[in-house]
Amino acid sequence: MNKLKLGLPKGSLQEATLRLFNKAGFFISLSERSYYPSIDDEEIEVVLFRSQEIPRYVEDGVIDAGISGRDWILENNADVKEVAELRYSKRTFKPVRWVLATAKNSKINKIGDLEGKRISTELVQVTRRYLRKNRVQAKVEFSWGATEVKPPLLADAIVEATETGESLRANNLRIIDVLLESTPRLIANKEAYRNEWKKKKIENIALLLEGAISALQRVGLKMNVPESCLSKVLQLLPALRKPTVSSLSDKGWFAIDTVVEEKIVRELIPKLKQNGAEGIIEYPLNKVIA
Repeated sequence: MNKLKLGLPKGSLQEATLRLFNKAGFFISLSERSYYPSIDDEEIEVVLFRSQEIPRYVEDGVIDAGISGRDWILENNADVKEVAELRYSKRTFKPVRWVLATAKNSKINKIGDLEGKRISTELVQVTRRYLRKNRVQAKVEFSWGATEVKPPLLADAIVEATETGESLRANNLRIIDVLLESTPRLIANKEAYRNEWKKKKIENIALLLEGAISALQRVGLKMNVPESCLSKVLQLLPALRKPTVSSLSDKGWFAIDTVVEEKIVRELIPKLKQNGAEGIIEYPLNKVIA
């Protein structure tokens, strides 16, 4: 049987990734301390790795494909095929930012002020390339964790990942510059991607994951509308395409079915009701395939 070896991130992105796969239609079961989850697709073999390692293992052919952030692809300088950008994270839908930060009371205000200083980070190679680009010589030290607490005693500055900036503010740090923005990517080994079966399997996974992500921030709306109000209601409805409108058995009434962004629903539903819509139903979506 054909088999696709797929690496998924263990750690901070693990739960969000498993939820995404579940929404995409793949049920993944993980037993405690196991690095080999079961999946209800006999053509896929899943293994958990640290996100930092996945690009290297994909490049080396240890696994055929995997999910890792753009940050770790760049850090490993990995020669892989990027199949899809997957805009999700452990807390928000925003990209992770890798920022150069220092203590609020530090005299360091720009990249040039780091000449001869110490920078602590997990993203060592990207940081070194950033310094070379800006013609600054500074010592870059690998951080084993708790990077935010190191300035000013253990480092003059840090390069750290942030989604919301909360941890930086909590540790009295301020951002000087943004090195890069990173989102998860579905990547493939180039040789594996030349295999027609594996390429098709990887692309199908990408399609379902992208559909699940598209659905995360959207909901479906159904409603009944009298003919006299149809035009006004349709003008209120944004949609991926045009809403589906069909006649009801009651003469002069129509059913409308559409997809909208969830964030606008609380303002939209009262307007729909005020303009004649009845029997309004909001329902969740698993996948939206454009």
